[in-house]
Amino acid sequence: MSIGRQGIGMTSQRTRDRLIERLRTEGIQDERILAVIRATPRHLFMDEALSSRAYEDTALPIGHGQTISQPYIVARMTEALFLEYTPKRILEIGTGSGYQTAILAQLCREVFSIERIDGLLQQARERLRQLELTNVLFQHGDGYLGWPEHAPYDGIMVTAAPVDIPARLLEQLNDGGKLVLPKGAAGNQQLLVITRQGEEFKEQLLDYVSFVPLLEGKI
Repeated sequence: MSIGRQGIGMTSQRTRDRLIERLRTEGIQDERILAVIRATPRHLFMDEALSSRAYEDTALPIGHGQTISQPYIVARMTEALFLEYTPKRILEIGTGSGYQTAILAQLCREVFSIERIDGLLQQARERLRQLELTNVLFQHGDGYLGWPEHAPYDGIMVTAAPVDIPARLLEQLNDGGKLVLPKGAAGNQQLLVITRQGEEFKEQLLDYVSFVPLLEGKI
């Protein structure tokens, strides 16, 4: 796999380095994750009109009523998934722009990514192809159902918020694996890490967050 679109001006390596320093200040400690975020050209995952804001620590619109997550949230969720653990097979629910997908693809062996909005999925697939990230398999589908054909997964990341934790995702989690997701209605969402221990699931609260809702079906 290959990453290497450096950018100029507000998308330059110097601008990316400033973002990394902000993430460190905000508590992100895993140097593997910081290195991948530094190397990944976030400006390629959004409309060109917004590219000058790509390395601000903020969420930005990507169309279809969706957003590319704030870099801190991407780093925090990824760090939680990889804390004291290295998942080899990850299921991502909500491909979106493909930015979080690209981060995960550089840290593990295989990523399986589901997106309900076909227009976003096609854009994300093309972006990862351009970056030569070849260890991702995409599906246009309903994230509530997961992707049982490739289960179990060592890690599952959900990038939109269900009101309740989808039972099928818990079923598809490997023993010892982690599910990282926001949960709750708008204005009252919690970022959780759920670790499977046999048939039991240990829940940890990470933060309070604001994500778009996880919707059923596909369009």
